[in-house]
Amino acid sequence: MKDTDLATSGFNDTIHAPNRLRICALLDVGEEVEFATVQKQLGVSASVLSKHVGVLVNAGYVRQHRAVRDTRQRVWLSLTDEGRTAYRNHIAALRAIVEGHQ
Repeated sequence: MKDTDLATSGFNDTIHAPNRLRICALLDVGEEVEFATVQKQLGVSASVLSKHVGVLVNAGYVRQHRAVRDTRQRVWLSLTDEGRTAYRNHIAALRAIVEGHQ
C-alpha cells in the first residue's frame, strides 16, 4: 500500500476536528476518563464538550456511562473498540501524510 493510499484510507473526518481529536487522544490513554477531567484538559465549556462527545457517541466511537461518586452523578467516557481503531488509523493516516510531504 502506498503512503497516499494509507493516508486516504485511514483519514477520518469525524475524528479530525481538533476537539474530537484531542478527546480521542485523551481517551486512548486510559480505560475511562471522567467528563470533568476531559473538560479541564481541553479547556472548553461543558456544552462544547457535550457537543463533540455527542458526535463521537453517534459515530459509535465513544461510550458514556453515568455513575454516582461522592454522592454526585458523574459521567465517564471511554473509547469503543471501533473508536480506538478509527483513532489509531487516523493517526497513522496523518503520519503518512506528513511523511509523504517531507
